[in-house]
Amino acid sequence: MLAELVGRRDEFRRLRYVPKDFVARLKQAGLYRAATPARFGGDPLPPAEFLSQIERISEVDGSTGWVASFGSAQIYLAALPVETQEKIYADGPDVAFAGALFPPQRGEETARGHRLTGRWKFASGCMGADLLGVGMPGDEASGGKPRTAVLRPEQVEIVQEWDVVGMQGTGSFDLVVDGVEVAREWTFVRGGAPTVDEPLYRYPTIAYAAQVLAVVGAGVARAALVHAREVGGGYKGVTGAPKLADRAYYRTEVARAEAALRSARAFFYEATAQTWETVLRGDPATDGQNAELRLASAHLAKTASDVVAGLVEVSGTAPIGTTHPLQRLLGDALVPKQHAFLGPAIYDAAGAVLMGLPPTTPGFR
Repeated sequence: MLAELVGRRDEFRRLRYVPKDFVARLKQAGLYRAATPARFGGDPLPPAEFLSQIERISEVDGSTGWVASFGSAQIYLAALPVETQEKIYADGPDVAFAGALFPPQRGEETARGHRLTGRWKFASGCMGADLLGVGMPGDEASGGKPRTAVLRPEQVEIVQEWDVVGMQGTGSFDLVVDGVEVAREWTFVRGGAPTVDEPLYRYPTIAYAAQVLAVVGAGVARAALVHAREVGGGYKGVTGAPKLADRAYYRTEVARAEAALRSARAFFYEATAQTWETVLRGDPATDGQNAELRLASAHLAKTASDVVAGLVEVSGTAPIGTTHPLQRLLGDALVPKQHAFLGPAIYDAAGAVLMGLPPTTPGFR
């Protein structure tokens, strides 16, 4: 699959989305059953195992890694009534779900649920999805947490608006819904209590959603480091200066970047393993563990972006070309860091929890 991806990643960038035939390849590899409950035929993976697979895909293509990361979205769907989940998985456990949650929009209440009309942004992977979700505001019954309404693709219009410098192939298009009624049993609270009692669904939901995005950045940064080491030994600038590997500042930056990325990954996977061990013992993850997962994710995303930017800085004029590999990787590495789940506010929220205070960011857990 990865060999095929090497040959098709430029195609996906031109299309601006990962097409259904390659989503089917991701399904064959088990990515879209990795968070499906075992009771419905899924093969739920320990978080670290799934994350490492997403990281490896992202090393080949960040956009495809980003789309594949939503194979974890069944952790959200696990908050739906069991009867609804039975219908979702009636034809098998390999289900691709794509959500456009923002801006949350309140639907008209009906006897059965809600009638929705509106436009939502950033539905990554929507072109290959079996189910689509749109966001609704939280209420007293949801504890203020936002809700998601689940729809079939034929109930939604996809508007292909996605003109960005990074993750160009994710197909993070807009979803438009016009007067569609959604039954209550097809809505769930994002991060709400699961109705399925299996270990994966006791792992912190929002933290896991942040992790699967952060690890995409790690894969992209690894690709940049591989490129820097391969090119450094042979590239000479047009001025006739020594090749990159013979320049002290280049060697220093490559070494610094290597140490920074490996350190951030070690913290990330250590926090993952510790929380998973707690969950497997049957204990709930603590607030401190959730804070460490969120902190490690934000730190990994920022470190990955910094790594790529640092390598561009010491690589001379070559990366200013629009087709240079580092130019693509620079844009891709920027996107996870900019995500609301991984931005600067997460450091403050995590720090507050580690100091014994309430988190400062809504929806931190």
